[in-house]
Amino acid sequence: MKIVLAYSGGLDTTVAIRWLKETFKADVITVTVDVGQKEDFKKIEERAYIAGASKHYTINAVEEFANNYISYAIKLNGLYEGVYPLSTALARPLIAEKVVEVAKKESADAVAHGSTSKGNDQVRFDLAVKTLYPDAKIIAPARIWNMTREDEIKYAKEKGIPIKIESNKYSIDENLWGRSIEGDIISDPSVEVPEDAFEWTKQTTHNKEIITIQFKNGLPISINEEKMELSKLIALLNLKLGSHGFGRIEHIENRVVGFKSREVYEAPAALALIISHTDLEKTIYTPFELRFKRYVDQLWADLVYQGLWFEPLRETLHKTADDMNRWIEGEVKLEVFNGSLRVIGRKSIYSPYSEKIASYNKGWYPTDEMARGFIEIWGMHSLMAKRVRG
Repeated sequence: MKIVLAYSGGLDTTVAIRWLKETFKADVITVTVDVGQKEDFKKIEERAYIAGASKHYTINAVEEFANNYISYAIKLNGLYEGVYPLSTALARPLIAEKVVEVAKKESADAVAHGSTSKGNDQVRFDLAVKTLYPDAKIIAPARIWNMTREDEIKYAKEKGIPIKIESNKYSIDENLWGRSIEGDIISDPSVEVPEDAFEWTKQTTHNKEIITIQFKNGLPISINEEKMELSKLIALLNLKLGSHGFGRIEHIENRVVGFKSREVYEAPAALALIISHTDLEKTIYTPFELRFKRYVDQLWADLVYQGLWFEPLRETLHKTADDMNRWIEGEVKLEVFNGSLRVIGRKSIYSPYSEKIASYNKGWYPTDEMARGFIEIWGMHSLMAKRVRG
């Protein structure tokens, strides 16, 4: 039997190599996909071989993640329940796709991943594999072996397996778009998240910083007039904004698997770009376009979070996003300071805003007759209904 394992290099998937090898008498091929996480991929490969992998692949998918996935998170203001920028959720279908490509190349019988039965990722991985490689068996060791984290560490020591424990307290998932933090007292929603849980966002006393982001076709193309590729722009914003302590997210999240959980994230670039993009949309769209777009945004975020990347509606929403973002061009000026960020200015050649019309001090004013007529007609439905209902 030949099994291809989505391998992060962490405790669960490292233990899974040996467990799969022994349980199924199988050759285990590991695949690590680089989506912007800060890792030593050479060490990950060495760890995989020591744990028992027969072959290892490291696939660089950073640019693909930025250009084909994150780009739509920006165009569609991707915030699950209005808060979470979908960093982990967004990377899962791409990682699964790369793992399946290797599985097909190696003519594997099964695809394995490290998700637990309590997590959302099992849904994302399983559905992606079922879509892309329906003939493959799906194995999720952590759903089968009934080992606690302490049991896994003991198992690894007994087998002489080198493991990387991300933190003595926390379980971390990281990519270009964000960093998620779980474990320890974080699971208690009444307790403040300890400062040592954060890595990208540190409390500082930096001076205020002004950052101008230029957008074209709905995507950021430059910071402070310096043009750069999307992946580089995101990485730079994570550093810049994170150094001011901005980008922390803490909320109660409704998981796919049927219960609420306390979730903690760091996503400086994601939040800043979505805030900026949303502001430009308000500047440019008509009221009807804006309300329609917000509905589309919410639908898309729900599909991504719930593991439904291959739902046909998602492709339709991408086409809608591409079409509507043709007009999202301009610049947004941000001020970041002491953990906070705010928009302090914006402009676009496609903005219908007119100071001549909007100003109370000069320019156009409707006459009293025009105002009275508008109000009468505008409220007629409500007034008539109220009168007939007494």
